[in-house]
Amino acid sequence: MNSVYLARIQQALQFIETNLNTNLSLSEVAKASHFSEFHFHRIFKGVMDETLNDYIGRRRMEKAANKLVCHQDLSITQIALECGFSSSANFAKAIKLYFGFSPSQLRNPAKVHVKESKIGKIQSKYGKVFSPSDLYPTHITTSDMTSAPNGVELGENQLKMGNKMDVKVKNLSEQKVWKLSSVGGYEESAIYQTWGQLIDFAQTRGVDETAQQRFAFCYDNPVLTPLNKCRYEAAIIMPEEAQSTTVSAPYFMASIPAGKYAVHYYKGSGADAVQAHLRFYSDWLPQSGYEPDHFPIMEHYLNDARVDGFVEMEIYIKLKAL
Repeated sequence: MNSVYLARIQQALQFIETNLNTNLSLSEVAKASHFSEFHFHRIFKGVMDETLNDYIGRRRMEKAANKLVCHQDLSITQIALECGFSSSANFAKAIKLYFGFSPSQLRNPAKVHVKESKIGKIQSKYGKVFSPSDLYPTHITTSDMTSAPNGVELGENQLKMGNKMDVKVKNLSEQKVWKLSSVGGYEESAIYQTWGQLIDFAQTRGVDETAQQRFAFCYDNPVLTPLNKCRYEAAIIMPEEAQSTTVSAPYFMASIPAGKYAVHYYKGSGADAVQAHLRFYSDWLPQSGYEPDHFPIMEHYLNDARVDGFVEMEIYIKLKAL
């Protein structure tokens, strides 16, 4: 894919994210990407494998669901207005059509009755089976697990549901990184392929595989977003002497911004890591005196899951004061 095309589509996606609460038009998004309005919808569909309207609608629903879960202090009407809906009735209808459940059922899965549930667009269009209970942490302890991956004994710091989270708050300085986006979202094979490419790329630029510091930028909640649509970027810290160089698509350069981050250690299966993410939001953040800054979750990998069959990592969430 031409690097100019990739950069312009990325500009369009950033514009959409910033303006999800408005009535976005094709002409506005096309203008943000510097593509001709006449051709933009075809280019967008070709790159994203999704029409512009479907993409905007999906992201709006995902944002709304996250607000319903993470901002229990806000009323459903407040969230509806913040997400660009004219009324709570229109909001409820849209949520029901997309997820198959009402806003109150997303907020309180105990209200869900099997007879009342319907197949929403998330399943009929994207093939993703969805349940409101998946939005909240389950109660998993080490003793509940029948065996550790590959027979490896999981450490004391492994995520244990029901126990107090061991979270450290760290101040980070800015770090320059090389990045590569996964073309298959959070699909395991796509993630492994992405890392294989980026690891080789960094080695050709003088950063030995054993010395690489590897981070992933995880933008989406796989409970709400189909795995192949989740936005995942692999990243490797650049040495100082390489920061003046340029790279071409599909690789690009970016930064981990300076700031305060909450950091939690996790060791276990990749599939269960989402529980650690959920616990951050449900258990630790409300009591912390912080709120998440506008930056994606990062995963700092301490091992090679392709070799070990399990993930050992630190989960980073950028913070700001309440």
